[in-house]
Amino acid sequence: MPKGTLWLVPGLKLKRWFALIILGSVLAAVGVTILFKLEPIYFLIKYAKKLFHTVQPEIAGIILIVSGAVIFLKAWQETNFSFMDIKGQRNRKAMGEALYRRMKLNHGPKIVAIGGGTGLSTLLKGIKRLTNNITAIVTVGDDGGSSGRLREEMGILPPGDIRNCIAALADDDDIVTKLFQYRFKTGEGIKGHSFGNLFITAMSAICGDMESAIKESSKVLLIRGRVLPATVDDMRLIAKMEDGSVVKGESNIPEAGKRIVDLSCEPLTCNPTKEVIDAIYGADLIILGPGSLYTSIIPNLLVKGIAEAVSNSHAAKIYVCNVMTQPGETDNYSVSDHIRALFRHAVKSGANKKLFDAVLVNDFLPSNLTKKYEEKDSLPVEEDTGAVKEMGVELVRAKLIEDNKDGLVRHDPKRVAKAIYVWYRKRGSKKQC
Repeated sequence: MPKGTLWLVPGLKLKRWFALIILGSVLAAVGVTILFKLEPIYFLIKYAKKLFHTVQPEIAGIILIVSGAVIFLKAWQETNFSFMDIKGQRNRKAMGEALYRRMKLNHGPKIVAIGGGTGLSTLLKGIKRLTNNITAIVTVGDDGGSSGRLREEMGILPPGDIRNCIAALADDDDIVTKLFQYRFKTGEGIKGHSFGNLFITAMSAICGDMESAIKESSKVLLIRGRVLPATVDDMRLIAKMEDGSVVKGESNIPEAGKRIVDLSCEPLTCNPTKEVIDAIYGADLIILGPGSLYTSIIPNLLVKGIAEAVSNSHAAKIYVCNVMTQPGETDNYSVSDHIRALFRHAVKSGANKKLFDAVLVNDFLPSNLTKKYEEKDSLPVEEDTGAVKEMGVELVRAKLIEDNKDGLVRHDPKRVAKAIYVWYRKRGSKKQC
């Protein structure tokens, strides 16, 4: 329908106020005429009779109703634009479209996305086009780069992954979002830090805790949904390797170059907030990944109660598998190896049911796949269909990567979100049948 008429779409919660304005105006007008003894009914009937003598009553009535409605709606619309100081026809049409989009997104499914790193922020950029009811649960095990420095020096949770998720849920073209992601290239003490990391750190000092800092930072960017740390405890990752050695620290684990057999954390028991658990149980759809298996996804499952809540939740649950193996974490891993690692750590953390229903895998690779992946021992994740089905997990295939001429493999936010939503809708249809 024309963008100029989007104001009339059901669900925007505008027309009810139109009706109240009309009713209030009519009552006020009748009250004024009665107060000054203008006998409104007499005059209305008198002039209505004159009109009916010259024009058919049906036509006259329709003309008056349509004319009155158009004049009223136009006046109401212009009044609102004036209050909001919106100039230009283009911006006004965009506002109607924005209200319509907001209404549709507000009625979208409740989605919980669990992960960290660039994988989670990429996913969020896609699913924010489906709904405003998003909760991103973010790992807090990062101890490298800007986040690691702030963590050690300021004693706060690492803000990097949280910042990326907040920015991903904001409007991409907003200058504030670009400011939030800006990284200082020079300057003693601030070189390497992003503005968003420093902002969240400062907000944490002002608000008194990281949870409040995240909420206030989210308000600045007017994000669609909310971002929650998996835990507010000072979580440190510990990896046990195949040769029996132990590596501590998220940034050190991939650098060890050994096969990981088990991941744990210290303190041994990290507790989630009530908001995290409530979000999982209240979700319609739970998404794990994409992202680094041992340093972005599994750390969330180590937090007490999260794996159990995910497994017991009645939501549809899907895991987005990585397209390429990650050196130092998932060397030579197949799809079933990824799933097996997730299930094993979930059971260790208290899950008593299957963690998810389906796994989403990429079914397309560029013919000119760049050699840099092979040089870094990063290979396409093998799709071992039989092993996946034996584990009782549905295999969902779709093209998930961006189109590019350089042979690079990057998840496309829109394609990932679309594939997940199509599966979610089909699953709902099957349940109803």
